Amino acid sequence: MIHTVDPDGVETRHTVRAVIDASGTWRQPNPAGADGLPAFGEREAADAGVLSYLPPTPVQVAALAGGHVVVVGSGHSAMSAIIDLAAVVRTVPGTRISWVLRRGAVGDAFGGGAADALPARGALGIRSRQAVDDGLVDLVTGFRVERMDLRDGQVVLVSQDCRKLPPADQVVAVTGFRPDLSFLSEMRLDLDPILQAPVRLAPEIDPNLHSCGTVMPHGARELAHPEVGLYLVGMKSYGRAPTFLAMTGYEQVRSVVAALDGDHEAAARVELMLPNTGVCSGGGLADDPAGTEGGGGCCAPPVELLSIGCAPASA
Repeated sequence: MIHTVDPDGVETRHTVRAVIDASGTWRQPNPAGADGLPAFGEREAADAGVLSYLPPTPVQVAALAGGHVVVVGSGHSAMSAIIDLAAVVRTVPGTRISWVLRRGAVGDAFGGGAADALPARGALGIRSRQAVDDGLVDLVTGFRVERMDLRDGQVVLVSQDCRKLPPADQVVAVTGFRPDLSFLSEMRLDLDPILQAPVRLAPEIDPNLHSCGTVMPHGARELAHPEVGLYLVGMKSYGRAPTFLAMTGYEQVRSVVAALDGDHEAAARVELMLPNTGVCSGGGLADDPAGTEGGGGCCAPPVELLSIGCAPASA
């Protein structure tokens, strides 16, 4: 049973045989706080308009010229934002860009570069690294955001180890996304408690075990739930795992539609070769050089450093 509301506000109830939920995760951003929870003051910063969770549009990028912008995150969205903002630094004096990574070592945060089987994806890493190497962007590593302090229309980021960044005119937090499961609360879902992905799929996409190119082919069987006829596909099927590629979603949908059509042979015949060497790191703090730079891979389990907070100001 599905309830819908049309543009005129008229509610309608539909009885359907199957539901393919491809609603994605774009509207459910992760917080900038390092522990999966909003940093102290993060909500206030967002309400004040000095914190956003999506890469800036070209119009927004132009409006940030001459100010200090902090980008938090290490994925493709962060790289895209860095590339666009670095172009402003070249043309508008006084513009400053800080790029905040939670990981303690850069490692392979820039991805596979020229070796990436997807050239456009590799180019993101090459161009963002060049922006750092050219001095257009200040790269800050091992910075786990604990607090955001509003000061005279700007925001100061404070890390768990008490470091502070200069006041920023805008913070762009692109630290990943998670699925919205609220409207499926009446459905019988079988989800992994950590990744929030279907339990049969979760071991195959766990970023601690797999890179972007080592995810095994999968389809309707792995995406099914105890609620007959319900399938989560696309980025939403990956839950909180950062290893999703669009071509995976296309193959998922083909398999699911074949299953719904009764062609179980076609549904089981999943053939997909994923390009490797992409960025697929999570939001943890990778502080072990042996793990991040010595062959551990971009999805090596991070080493978490714990602290008991900052010392009092008077200390």
